[in-house]
Amino acid sequence: MATEWNDSLPEAAQEYLKDRRLDEVECIISDLPGIARGKAVPAKKFMRQDYFHLPDSIFYQTITGGWGEAAGDEGFTEKDMILRPDMSTATAAPWTGDWTLQVIHDAFDRNGEPVPFSPRNVLKRVVQMYRDKGWEPVVAPEMEFFLVARNIDPAQEIKPMMGRSGRPAAARQAYSMTAVDEFGPVIDDIYDFAEAQGFEIDGITQEGGAGQLEINLLHGDPVKLADEVFYFKRLIREAALRHDCYATFMAKPIADEPGSAMHIHHSILDVKTGANIFSDADDGETEEFFHFIAGLQNHMPSALAVMAPYVNSYRRYVKDHAAPINLSWARDNRTTGIRIPLSSPAARRVENRLAGMDCNPYLCIAASLACGYLGLMEKKQPDNQFEGDAYAGEEDIPRVLGEALDLFEAATDLHDVLGPEFARVYSIIKRAEYDEFLQVISPWEREHLLLNV
Repeated sequence: MATEWNDSLPEAAQEYLKDRRLDEVECIISDLPGIARGKAVPAKKFMRQDYFHLPDSIFYQTITGGWGEAAGDEGFTEKDMILRPDMSTATAAPWTGDWTLQVIHDAFDRNGEPVPFSPRNVLKRVVQMYRDKGWEPVVAPEMEFFLVARNIDPAQEIKPMMGRSGRPAAARQAYSMTAVDEFGPVIDDIYDFAEAQGFEIDGITQEGGAGQLEINLLHGDPVKLADEVFYFKRLIREAALRHDCYATFMAKPIADEPGSAMHIHHSILDVKTGANIFSDADDGETEEFFHFIAGLQNHMPSALAVMAPYVNSYRRYVKDHAAPINLSWARDNRTTGIRIPLSSPAARRVENRLAGMDCNPYLCIAASLACGYLGLMEKKQPDNQFEGDAYAGEEDIPRVLGEALDLFEAATDLHDVLGPEFARVYSIIKRAEYDEFLQVISPWEREHLLLNV
C-alpha cells in the first residue's frame, strides 16, 4: 500500500522520501489572507483517507484573528467543508524535524460543489472562463521580500537584518552581487528547500531596499504558479528563521525604503494552436493584446482591494519610489503600472506592476486575469502609450483601502468573473479589518496632535 502510494507522488516528493519513512502529512488550504490552514495527520492515516473536514469559518477570519459577519442567512454555524487533496501538489516540508509532506486541498460543500470563497477555487473559476473561450492563460510571478532583523515588539520600527559582514543590510544596492552575498546562508537554504520541494527558481536578485530580494519563477499554469508562491512564502520564512532573521512580505515594512511587489506577467495561448494570441502571423501586436491592456486599465482600480489588501499596501504607491502611481502603459518602461517587457513575439506579455507581495497569490492572480478577461470581452482600446517618466503623470489609483473597497463593492462586472459570493464574503472581511485599523491611534497622531490641536 505505502509503496503504491509513494509511486503516485510527484517526482520531487518521491526523491525526498527515497529510502526514508514518511512520518506526517500536513493537509493545508489557503485562507483569504493566504495563511496555510489545516491539519497535520500521521502518514498512515492520510493514506487511508480521501478527505477531511474543516469549518467554513476559516474564510470568515480576519488577519488579526477576528471574525467578519459573513456567514450568510444560515448564521455562524461553522459548518464543515469537505477538503480533498490535490496530490499533484504534494511536496516536502524540508525544515521539519521528521519526514513530512505538505498537500494542498480543495474545498467543497456537502453537495460536492466548490466553496466559492476558497481562494484556490476563485482562481480555478477564472482560469476556466478563459478555457471556455478556447484560451489558456499563462502567468509568471515575481516575488519581492525583505530579510529583516527579528522584531518581537510591534512598537519598534522594523530594521534590516545583519549581513554576513556584521553590518546591517544596505539600501540602494539594486542588482549588487555583493549585497546578495551578504545573505548567502539564507539564500543557500532557500535554494535547498526549493530543490527539495521540486520548484525551479528563475533567478534571485538584490532589489533597491535594505535587505530586499526578488525571486522570479518560470511562467506556467496560473493555479500551479499560485501554489508555488503560496508554498514559497512559507519556505522563505523558514529559511530566514534558521539564520536569526525574519522574512517579511509586507508591502511597505520600512519607511523611506521601496515596497515589495508581486509583479505578474501575463500571456494567453490559443488552446488549439498553442500560439500566443498577443502576436499575429506577422509577429505584430494583435487587437487582443490591446484589449487585455485596456481591461487592466479599466478594471484594476476596482480590483485593487484584492491586489493590495491591507492599509499598509497603499504606503507602497509613492512617487519615484519603485512602485507605480497610475495605470499608464508603455513598452520597456518600469515607471508605468502596466509594462510591456522586451521579448520575442512568441513570448509577448503584459506585466501588472501594481500588485503587492502582501496579497493572497490565488486571489491576486485571479483578479489580474479577471481584469484582462473583461477587457477581452469588452474589446476596448487602451489609452495611448505613455512616453517618458510615468511618475510625471496623474495618479489614478486608490490611495487608501477604504476607497479601494468602495470601488470593489460597486464592480458587479468584476464580481461576475470572480464569483458574487466570493465578492460578498471578501468585502465583509476586509471592511471588518479596516474598521479595526481605524480604531488604532498611531504614533504620528500622538506626536503631532496631542499638544498642538
